[in-house]
Amino acid sequence: MTGLRIGLTGGIASGKTTAAGRFAELGATVIDADEVARALVEPGTPALAEIVARFGDGVLDAERRLDRRALRERVFRDLGARRDLEAILHPRIRAEMARRTAAATGPYAILVIPLLIEGGPRDDIDRILVVDVTEDTQRRRLLERDRISAELADSMLAAQARRAERLARADDVLPNDGGPEALRAGVDALHRRYLALAAAHPSARPTGAAAPPDP
Repeated sequence: MTGLRIGLTGGIASGKTTAAGRFAELGATVIDADEVARALVEPGTPALAEIVARFGDGVLDAERRLDRRALRERVFRDLGARRDLEAILHPRIRAEMARRTAAATGPYAILVIPLLIEGGPRDDIDRILVVDVTEDTQRRRLLERDRISAELADSMLAAQARRAERLARADDVLPNDGGPEALRAGVDALHRRYLALAAAHPSARPTGAAAPPDP
């Protein structure tokens, strides 16, 4: 079982996926809540059946698979709908991520959780890493990436914690207003730090052994 557990979060379009990909290249175990969610709503799953029962067939595509874009447009315009969706998915996502974390090996694991701050305190995370960009950068990247309306982009941004809230909860901050090389260098530096912290983690020491000094 992996010892040190890092919760990687950040606002939408901040670069979480890119950062997580670099951690994976460096050998870290990466468990992504969005990937888990996609697996949980495959055709024939209980979660998809509950979603259709709540939102109707309009959230399915021609192949009876979940139309994520259609569902997103529904829930980001309706707070009650979003809460209903979260009630269906979040307990399942959390349970599956816990299962994968328990099965993981290696010195540390990166748990990519977009709504980590919004979900309140958690006892399954040792440190919080925030991928940080300005809110103007978020909005611009979101519009370019998803080609959605400005109204929907603003609704999506408003549904998440504010930048100041994320930074207040962060143990580590990874700036991503620069280019890919800057992000890569930042991840590489954090990887070295996390290896040192993992070596000092209680799970890495025999019972009764003294902790090494903080790096």
